[in-house]
This record gives sequence, structure tokens and C-alpha cells, in this order.
Amino acid sequence: MTSYIHSPEELELAARGLLDKHPNNADLPMKERMQLPKQYPPTLDPVERATCQDEVEKSLTPAQAVMEARRCLQCKNHPCVSGCPVNIDIPEFMHHAAEGDFEGALAAIRKSSLLPAICGRVCPQERQCQRNCTVGKSKKDVFQAVGIGKVERFLADWARESGKSKAPETAPETGKRVAVVGSGPAGLACAADCRRAGHKVTIFEALHKLGGVMRYGIPEFRLPNKVIDAELENLAAMGVEFRTNFVVGRTRPLLDLLEKDGFDAAFVGTGAGLPLFTNIPGEGLVGVFAANEYLTRANLMGGIAGDAVDTPVFPSKKAIVLGGGNVAMDACRMAKRLGAEQVYVLYRRGREEMPARAEEVAHAMEEGVEFRFLENAIEILGDDKGRVRGAVVQRYQLGEPDASGRRSPVPIEGDTYEIEADMVVVAIGNGSNPLITATTPGLEANRRGNIVVEEGTNKTSIDGVYAGGDIVLGAATVILAMGEGKRAAKAINAKLAEG
Repeated sequence: MTSYIHSPEELELAARGLLDKHPNNADLPMKERMQLPKQYPPTLDPVERATCQDEVEKSLTPAQAVMEARRCLQCKNHPCVSGCPVNIDIPEFMHHAAEGDFEGALAAIRKSSLLPAICGRVCPQERQCQRNCTVGKSKKDVFQAVGIGKVERFLADWARESGKSKAPETAPETGKRVAVVGSGPAGLACAADCRRAGHKVTIFEALHKLGGVMRYGIPEFRLPNKVIDAELENLAAMGVEFRTNFVVGRTRPLLDLLEKDGFDAAFVGTGAGLPLFTNIPGEGLVGVFAANEYLTRANLMGGIAGDAVDTPVFPSKKAIVLGGGNVAMDACRMAKRLGAEQVYVLYRRGREEMPARAEEVAHAMEEGVEFRFLENAIEILGDDKGRVRGAVVQRYQLGEPDASGRRSPVPIEGDTYEIEADMVVVAIGNGSNPLITATTPGLEANRRGNIVVEEGTNKTSIDGVYAGGDIVLGAATVILAMGEGKRAAKAINAKLAEG
């Protein structure tokens, strides 16, 4: 039997009680809306979930979704929308949801986003739309803002589970063809908007499964594959074509798609798949992994099945994860689920400076991951067989803010210690995939390997070629990548409309 912190039945009953007290949303005064309690989704018990790949958070119940939407004040200046990278009309979909019109709410979202089930799960709403929410500001707590992402996710899950998810309509065929390289969030967003305009769209994916970083980088306990598959099915229903195991730059040069294969425009959304390392002694030892390799083995290659597959993950009892972002959280929580008895996250700043989502940090702590703030490994130690046996850890204190505004970590001279471990996962970020820039003459990139694009259109230095997402921004978020893809699609559609 599945164990919850609070069961869906309990939460639904409590929310229905509130709705009985406030049956008419249109007549609910602003002052009363401000007093409505925030709704939290059903969450699996930490002890149980730390041993399986089941999704940690479930959707809000229907009554909860209505109640949370009623907390929205319908501000005239729509501050939440300004914080959304794809400009979803949040007040509109919240209005429909508050009335129980879930189909109307989802239709409002899909005007701007085809991935609500994904964005509702993994986007950092507390730093984007919810950061600007008037309710959160009035309570001086962003986590008391209206749960925009939770309602968005509910709507998408409700539509999928009730069979009411519909693919958007497309314009009449234009006869134009668009190639999209990469099936991550930037590529999918660009493909959707180009297809909506009536162009034939083909997505080229290097791997054997679609979804890009959403599939290989994010574990199922945060983003189930069935959710990704459902969103991809909507694109397929629109008429988007997919070609997997096709490595643009190796299988076929990028420019050949335009010059020989008849495509009128191309979008590059190949992401940031080049792992970064710390360059400390011992990184070549057996048992040291880049986070994206570790997660790809588990998520994409079936490593969670252990010896039942050809690419199992490394067995660990005491694991160290270096880093403080969402990827580090995914890695440490995955290590726990794959049998590690002790998992340490070393981060050289404090918790307040961590870029990871607060709820992911909280979930990791609940699951037994130990955080050691103001600490970092300066050497990885090996045994006589070349395997990881531990690390030398340096302690830090915070100094003055750096260029990003965060206080810089300053090592405390002489304050080090050794920690025992059999695996180290490095999760300090990724660089841009270098394949396209290395095999495409004339394609301009900056010193970090990111493709240089024109502001506002995402046009590259080559006519007809556009780019967006992590290959342009460096490692970013799903919703920011989507915004890049949509911006490029708008420019592509305008160019192709010219004839």
C-alpha cells in the first residue's frame, strides 16, 4: 500500500470543506481570497519513496486545484505573466480553473505552451511567475504565493488521465520544411510553433529515445517518462516527424539539411551535454562520474534495473555528490534509491546560496541525504586498485559577493578533513555540446562554445539557421529553453512567410 504524508483522500476532503464555505468564486472578496489556505499536493512518505522510482509528488486533487486557483487575485497588471519565459496567460487559466472549467484552463495554457505537465513539475516557479505573485509578496513569503505550477500540472494530468488532451490545430500546409536538431524542451517548443504555422517539421534526435535532457537528465521520481511520452504524442498528432539515432554533424552535416535535403530553415537545440569537472587530483579514479553520465545510465539506459541490463549503474554504499544545483539533487537522490546507505552533498556555499529548487533540497533532506554546506572536495583519494576510497574536504567561509551577487566561498586555511566514500559524482554544470559548431563552417560560437545568436530572433551567423536553449544559454532551465525555442520559431515563421 502506498504511504503518503497526507493522503489524496484527506486533502480532497479538506479542500471540499473549504469550497462548501465559499461556493461562489465570482463573489469571493479579495480579502477572503487572501485568507484562503495554500494547497499542498499529496507526497509519498520519505522512507518509502527513497527506495523506489515512484514520483514523489502527486497532482493536487480536483478540489484542491479549484481552491488554489481561487487564491489568485486576478491582478490587473498581471505581474506573474512577466515572470513567465513563455508568457502564459496565468490569470486566464487560473480564472477557468477556479470555476472548475478545467478544459478552458488548459486551452488557455496551450496557447503558449505545449508542455504543461512537464513545466508544472520541473520549472522553478518560485523564481519566475510565483516570485511576482501579489499574494506571496503580501505575505512576504514567495512560498505562500499562488501555486501556479501545481495548478498547471494538475490540469495537464487531468486532461491526460481523462482522455481530454487534444493536439493544437495547425494552419493550412505551406509547403515549407523546418529541421529541428534535438528533442529537448527548446527543440520541442520550436517544432510545435513551426508546425502550428503549417510548416512540415522534422525533429532529428541523436539518441534512441526522444525528450533530450528531460528524459536522460531528470529522474522518473521527478518527471515520469509517461508524462514526456504523452507530450510527444501531441506533437506527433500535429504531424511532427521524428527521426531518432540521427546525429546531425555525424550522420549528416547541418548545412546539408538546408543545401541538399530541401529544408528551408533549421533550428539547433542540442543542449549542454559536455560535463564539467573540478580538475582536482583523483578525478580519474574508478568510481568518479559526471552527473549527466550517472543519471543517463540510470534514466535512459535502464541502469536502475541493475544486472538485468547491459549498462548498470555503479554500486555504491557511501556516495559524495559535488554541487548545489538541481542536477546535484537528482544525483544524490538517485544514489539513495540505488542502494547507497550514506549520501553526502558537498557545497562550498550555504543553503541560501544554493541554486537548486528549495523543494528539491527539502525532499533530499527528508530522504536522508546529508548536506555539508561550506565544504568542498579538494582531492579524491584512491586505494591500491585505483578505486575511490574517500576525499579530502576543505571547509569554507563566505566572503564578499561575486559577479552573480552570491557571496564568494573563501577557504579556511588548514581546515580540512578526510571523508570515506566509494563513489563521487561531479555535478558542477555542463558545457555546450561542441559537435554542431565543430562540423559547421561559419557557425559563430563564443569562447565557452555557446552558439552566438541575434537577440530577439535567435538567428545564428548562418542564414536560415537558428539556435536556442542550453546550446545558446549554457545550462539553464526547461522553461527558459522553451522560451528560446518559441522565439526562434516566431522568427522562422516570419522568414518563411516572406516567401
